[in-house]
Amino acid sequence: MTSELFSPLHLRSGQVLGNRIAKAAMEENMAGEGQLPDQRLLTLYRRWAAGGAGLLITGNVMVHAEALTGPGGVVLDEHAPIGPFADWAAAGKSGGGTIWMQINHPGRQVASGMPGVVWGPSDAGVSLGRHSSRFGRPTAMTARQIDETVDRFAVTARRAEEAGFDGVEIHAAHGYLLSQFLSPLVNTRTDRWGGSLENRARMLLDVVRAVRAAASPSFAVAVKLNSADFQRGGFDADDARQVIGMLAPLGVDLVELSGGSYESPAMTGGSADTRTRAREAYFLDLAQELVGTSPLPLMLTGGITRRATAEQVLDSGVAVVGIGTALAVTPDLPDRWRNHREADRRMEPVTWSDKTLASAAGMARVRYQMRRLARGAGPRPGIHPAFTLVSEQRKERRALRRYRSWLATAWGAAAAGQ
Repeated sequence: MTSELFSPLHLRSGQVLGNRIAKAAMEENMAGEGQLPDQRLLTLYRRWAAGGAGLLITGNVMVHAEALTGPGGVVLDEHAPIGPFADWAAAGKSGGGTIWMQINHPGRQVASGMPGVVWGPSDAGVSLGRHSSRFGRPTAMTARQIDETVDRFAVTARRAEEAGFDGVEIHAAHGYLLSQFLSPLVNTRTDRWGGSLENRARMLLDVVRAVRAAASPSFAVAVKLNSADFQRGGFDADDARQVIGMLAPLGVDLVELSGGSYESPAMTGGSADTRTRAREAYFLDLAQELVGTSPLPLMLTGGITRRATAEQVLDSGVAVVGIGTALAVTPDLPDRWRNHREADRRMEPVTWSDKTLASAAGMARVRYQMRRLARGAGPRPGIHPAFTLVSEQRKERRALRRYRSWLATAWGAAAAGQ
């Protein structure tokens, strides 16, 4: 008898996922010249495509060239050439599976020192105590900027379909822009985008409508949503339940549940909230609260490394199991599970007392593994997180110089064309 883990999933758009295992989005920070995908991303996604997951979701692709989480971000806007993205889509589908592009705007979560803009629903900056200066100070978005940003999401989705991607995932979790609008702690607006949950969800719903209208009916549209922000007074599981209900009539195929933000990094296992499971499936308890009432299929991501845990997630009623870090260490993990094998090695969590640094080091260590896979090498899960954090900082300095130069050139070309 075939495990449900390897049974197909039929989506509203008509797409069929070959199995219930998804490679969840992990920010690669691997943009090449012109903030475009290059051979490294193609090699990385061919390795994942050969590993047996039914669905691959890319890391952040940014919808606004002037608003990147960091200088290594990939940008797909109206000016980007489509060829490199078509190559990326083909690499992701080379194993016979499906690939979706995660599309995102960072809002206020932009590293300090970055050129461009730092926007948010209001002017409240990211609060990280002595690490708060790591992020730029945001300005509250105008109505025009909100509308233009909605349009940017639609343009990126349309061009992703043109490049051959099978769908997009709209990122409304982890404290990025759409998540910021949802949060009553960050969104203190008093206009039509603030106050009630209906108002705070307005931008996300407008983005979904615009994306759905820009793409063909057979193109999948998913949303990544926090099951909770893990901050007192923030977006919680009841809010998530209501937002899922609002998304249901809009042609959404799947909602991925995660949690946390840079201020409370539950998505890396860094939250102290008792409802997250520090070992595996961080957000399963919250997902179980939501799955009974959800009109849409749910995907759960966060800390899953073993087949038994994946099957426990599916047994709870969740439709798709999202795996991130484990696939950066063992890219063929789905095929191993199919053959009743487990990963040979795992990365231990970073348990430094400074949770902000621990989260940054943990993410740097995952990106280090992805860069090794992108070079055709094997992972090194035992690498010291401090080494990867310092290595990442060096790479970011070089990437920042390239991004500054590219953005200045793009601004100059835009000014000349006016």
